[in-house]
Amino acid sequence: MQAVHAVPPQADSLPVLEERAEILLHEAVNGEYRLMQVEAPAQAQRARAGQFFHLLCPQDDALKPFFRRPMSIYAINAEGGRISFLYKVTGTGTKALARLGVGERLDMLGPLGIGFSLPPDTTPGQKTPIVILARGVGLATLAPLVGLARGEGHAVTAVLSARSPDLLMSVAETRAAGAEAIAVTDSEGNSDTGHVAALLDDLHAKGRMGALYTCGSNRLLKLAQEHAARHGLFGEVAMEQQMACGLGMCFCCVRAFREGDATVHRRVCCEGPVFPLEEALGW
Repeated sequence: MQAVHAVPPQADSLPVLEERAEILLHEAVNGEYRLMQVEAPAQAQRARAGQFFHLLCPQDDALKPFFRRPMSIYAINAEGGRISFLYKVTGTGTKALARLGVGERLDMLGPLGIGFSLPPDTTPGQKTPIVILARGVGLATLAPLVGLARGEGHAVTAVLSARSPDLLMSVAETRAAGAEAIAVTDSEGNSDTGHVAALLDDLHAKGRMGALYTCGSNRLLKLAQEHAARHGLFGEVAMEQQMACGLGMCFCCVRAFREGDATVHRRVCCEGPVFPLEEALGW
């Protein structure tokens, strides 16, 4: 099957908004990641799986982040007007975000970027089954794709990878959305490339992998590309990159991509962050 990638409608038809959203929930989910939920009705109506927001981090005497921080959408509740972010505390910006409490307000710019698109039907009236391959921060980025795909009738299998079971995320949420979640971890010895490749081969042989999505690991990106090319699968990848403006003006987030036999350069913030799987080049 030839991979056909449609540009999602949000790329050019929905406005970017700036909103000071009230924080409704902000808590640690494990030793590395925090979950933040905000009330942002207008933005929740416009947000799509795979897009991101540019967050203005607070400043104090100890922490003075200058630029906004791009943050992938973890969950969208359009009816309730709520958006959730799942993030890892790593540097100045995320440390500042982690200090915000319930009831405080967060300045959010977005939604930004091009989100995920769903694969075409291989057979009329039959939805293509998809496999999601995620590790680390990719677990947060790919999470809303599960609900999007299930809502359109696609069967979903998510292979979720982490260093250890206590750092796995989205397993319960994936299953609650009606998808199968397969957990693999370094500490259990089943997250290596050979084992995950065997999982993908088995899913394809059983007719459960007609499209492939990934985020969060160069190793998994290459593995997904190999399987998609071998089986002619539709595929997409959400790319990670440092950003400054988040709007395509500063060219800070440019990465190299494959276009036929040529290498081209694209801005992750506005020409992505979701790209056709076959075009992505790792670091």
